[in-house]
Amino acid sequence: MLRDDLRTLWTEPRPPDAPARLRRDWALPAAGLAGVALEAALRENVVWRPVAVVFAVWLCLLPLWRRTRPLAVVTLAFGSVSLLQVASLVAAPREPVGLYTGAVVLVLVYALPRWGSGRENVLGGAMIVVAFALCVVADDTPVVEKVVGFVFGLLPGVLGAAVRFRVTARERQLEQVRSREREQLARELHDTVAHHVSAMVIIAQAGRVLAGTDPSAAVEVLEGIEEEGARTLEEMRAMVAALRDRGVGAELAPPAGVADLERLVRTPGGRVRVDLGLDGELDTLPPAVDAAVYRIVQESVTNALRHAVDATEVVVRVAAERHTVRVSVRDNGRRTGRGRDGYGLTGLRERATLIGGTLRAGPGTDRGWQVEAELPRARSERGVHTRPRR
Repeated sequence: MLRDDLRTLWTEPRPPDAPARLRRDWALPAAGLAGVALEAALRENVVWRPVAVVFAVWLCLLPLWRRTRPLAVVTLAFGSVSLLQVASLVAAPREPVGLYTGAVVLVLVYALPRWGSGRENVLGGAMIVVAFALCVVADDTPVVEKVVGFVFGLLPGVLGAAVRFRVTARERQLEQVRSREREQLARELHDTVAHHVSAMVIIAQAGRVLAGTDPSAAVEVLEGIEEEGARTLEEMRAMVAALRDRGVGAELAPPAGVADLERLVRTPGGRVRVDLGLDGELDTLPPAVDAAVYRIVQESVTNALRHAVDATEVVVRVAAERHTVRVSVRDNGRRTGRGRDGYGLTGLRERATLIGGTLRAGPGTDRGWQVEAELPRARSERGVHTRPRR
């Protein structure tokens, strides 16, 4: 097991979202070079002043490549530190060699576990430990201070590893949310199409019985309809079988849609009133769009009821236009400085994107929180389904 853990650590890839260089990255070298100039000019007990200044300038420039080349900059920085410590051991100066500005290397200690691969972390960590060990040997301070200094030098690395773990965990959660939304969408698509295809198969079978007195060509057509419908149903079940939980069969019923919104907003209860407004032709939406409208309203109203501070009303508007369906959900709660853009809204954005739409969420113009979505609808009325309002 230990061998497997070590192999996993060694083969861990770099984070995929490492930026090459940001504009604010230049602030760190600028501040470091300014510190080098001030320390070299004002500090009197600088040993090997030219060497110390050049060394400090070198360390201040290396962080510019800390994200794209974490192992290289750590090797160059701490290799230089090791060489300087070896030279100080040989020459034995009375004071430590180097400027205090050289502490900028702690940024590299943070960057290595944050942006490096597993192999780079192992090799770079060994280089850092060797450099710190040489500094401890070359320094005449008490043992307790050496231990404290060593631990303090490794703290940025622990912080970098913690930040990386947190970001990775959040990305995995977001991916799980997107995956669940894709699975739910696939289920709804399957259930809706299966519902209608099953009806087509039943009608075709009945047609064969009623066509006994008709020409043989009619029977052949009905047989073709039956065969094609059965094949379509079988292929679609096979296509989404991998997305379903084991043991869950096909539920041949349409998912909740616009027709269920009135029932949805009647049942929440509590202190918040939900005002629902429906406008336009909403009875002939494509199944995926119909289900998406319901999910957006459901998630947005639930978030408002749970998180809106001092809210008394949630306004829901669904408007069908010629080519789009617009959904708006807003509450009149008090702004608290904290957003409500969590995993639920991430799933809704994924669903809207999958069907070619967009979704935006953020603070309202005056107060509260607002969710707005724009979803495409079919350009023609062919292939859509009609659902009675319940």
